[in-house]
Amino acid sequence: MTVIGVFALQGNVREHLAMLAQVGVEARPVRRPSELAEVDGLVLPGGESTTMDKLARTFELFEPLQKRIADGMPTFGTCAGMIMLANEITGGIDGQETLGGLDVTVRRNAFGRQVDSFEADLDFAAFDTPYHAVFIRAPWVERVGRDVEVLSTVRSGTGAGRIVAVRHDRLLATSFHPEMTGDARLHGYFADLVRDL
Repeated sequence: MTVIGVFALQGNVREHLAMLAQVGVEARPVRRPSELAEVDGLVLPGGESTTMDKLARTFELFEPLQKRIADGMPTFGTCAGMIMLANEITGGIDGQETLGGLDVTVRRNAFGRQVDSFEADLDFAAFDTPYHAVFIRAPWVERVGRDVEVLSTVRSGTGAGRIVAVRHDRLLATSFHPEMTGDARLHGYFADLVRDL
């Protein structure tokens, strides 16, 4: 059976584990390099990207994660997880590093503070009906590399036209929190990506 891990040092870990189980994969929390070695793919959840960076280093998970991603492990970053995957960030704190691999520039907290959180229906070519997304202190993508596919943009409001979902080969990233909607389609999309290896 396909095994997908969830980076479990911070963020909405339980919710992602539940969504992955819903789409028929074995879902496991990942806190140590030994647990990372046992998964076929990984979800980097929302949370606080600077805290996730520090915790990954404290638990000696940062470099093994970087290596697995560079070696082609399918990885799905949501909100802070998108920031962690980006090759470049704007609005970060001094010295903030990312795991990298995703050829994009992401702006932290681009949509504003906690009070500016919002929900929106998004169009995805892969889905027949709109996907209802929850944005909380969300980033957006300011630049995409040549091989990066834009999966969705915001339709209206202050962020109209902003890129909020991308895919680059085996890396998938969203600005929003797909684990909070009850809609498992994006987790299913990622599970298919892992299974297709």
